[in-house]
Amino acid sequence: MSMHKLEDLVARDRDHECEGVGASRVCVRVVGVADLPTRFGHFRIVAFWNNRDVKEHVAIVHGDVQGEAHVATRMHSECLTGDVLGSLRCDCRDQLIMGLKRIASEPCGVVLYLRQEGRGIGLINKIRAYSLQDQGLDTVEANLALGFRDDERDYAIAAHMLKSLAIRSVRLMTNNPKKVGELTKHGVEVSGRIPHVIPPNEHNRFYLETKANRSGHWIDFSGKPHLQEQGDAVMIEGANQQGQSDE
Repeated sequence: MSMHKLEDLVARDRDHECEGVGASRVCVRVVGVADLPTRFGHFRIVAFWNNRDVKEHVAIVHGDVQGEAHVATRMHSECLTGDVLGSLRCDCRDQLIMGLKRIASEPCGVVLYLRQEGRGIGLINKIRAYSLQDQGLDTVEANLALGFRDDERDYAIAAHMLKSLAIRSVRLMTNNPKKVGELTKHGVEVSGRIPHVIPPNEHNRFYLETKANRSGHWIDFSGKPHLQEQGDAVMIEGANQQGQSDE
């Protein structure tokens, strides 16, 4: 049973200040809660302030997650071109819609909407990377050519958000092993994985293949099972199931 209603977290966090999470010592506070009826289900939206950046991250909550274990959780990185404009160069909009639908079908769950456009490089640099991809570079090569790593995202904010919601453990909706590792590193128990299955289209298939081949995502395009290699990270129960994509 929850210690607080979601609305009570605003008062609880009014003077919250802690040593923070991760190398940048991220500290977040719940600063607003409201109803969010959507075409995918009825949610509550929770707004967070943080001391790391000026971006406004939110949690989209279904049911009563506080004090619960094995909560279905999706961490979704903002994508203006996909989420809003319906770009076919990525699968982000389909990921978000499927994530919301799946969370709405669970007894409880949460989608963390993280303002980490372009795998953390920002909107302008993402468009610059697109331009390099138009010239033949893959996603990883384009990021490296711009002076970035393959993935510049930091999940310390997400970890603190989950702790602020008093979620005891999560079943993470992802095909990205980095997300599992990063949450675990920041003290969040990942008790299971839910594959995030999105079929590729003609415009994003190379992008998804690059994520599988260059970034180690658990994506299978051939229908063959992914066999764990000696160099693979230890995978949690359920993590050997195959999905199709994950940003």
